[in-house]
Amino acid sequence: MFTVAYGFNQRPCLQVEIIMTCLVVRIGGSVIASPVNTDLIGKYADLIREIKLQGHKVAVILGGGTLAREFIGIAKNLTLESAAQDRIAISVSRLYAQLFMEKLGSLGYGKVVTTLDEAEDCFSQGKIVVMGGLKPGHTTDTVGALVAERLAADLLVKGTDQEGVYTKDPRKFADAVKLGQMNFDDLSQVLECHEHKVGIHQVIDSMAIDILKRNHVKLIVFNGFKPENLLLAAEGKQVGTVIS
Repeated sequence: MFTVAYGFNQRPCLQVEIIMTCLVVRIGGSVIASPVNTDLIGKYADLIREIKLQGHKVAVILGGGTLAREFIGIAKNLTLESAAQDRIAISVSRLYAQLFMEKLGSLGYGKVVTTLDEAEDCFSQGKIVVMGGLKPGHTTDTVGALVAERLAADLLVKGTDQEGVYTKDPRKFADAVKLGQMNFDDLSQVLECHEHKVGIHQVIDSMAIDILKRNHVKLIVFNGFKPENLLLAAEGKQVGTVIS
């Protein structure tokens, strides 16, 4: 266990108790890449660097955001098949992952991880796993779930552009209510889409839910524009929506 406190005008210092030993962090492209928020990327990198320096294992998966969806649109206009659209979006997410990995410096693997085997090797070398997309048909949510499964993570946390999970899409419905806690079966019921679509944009996808459920990995969805929420989630405090 260790403690970390976060100050926005300085590097983190040790004050808040982290209880997880293996943490997968999924940062949505809607948070750090729509548009690109270099300040926020730097704050997350500082937090994750400090967590790693205290001996904990960390994996970070980044989404492609608006730019990925723009390139998906270009690919569609070129009449490229869905698998090709996915590959292009994956390339964009890996570009953001490269930026993040470079910001981590020597604690990074030296390259963006592109397979689950590489993720294991990265962990065995004591480095932070940084990934974007993995392969067509898998969202970065599913990548996060697969990494959590392979590395036997204690927790998957996801920073989004919302405060948590709602009874319906709060961007469309004013009467949407944020849920504090729920189970994976309930989560499946509030999703609008239950199959993979290129460029899908919802709180999490069904494939990721199935992976997390079968491995009993807790999921916490929170407002990613507040990096301190990452610490609250890892500390076991109530933040966003907790799904188990």
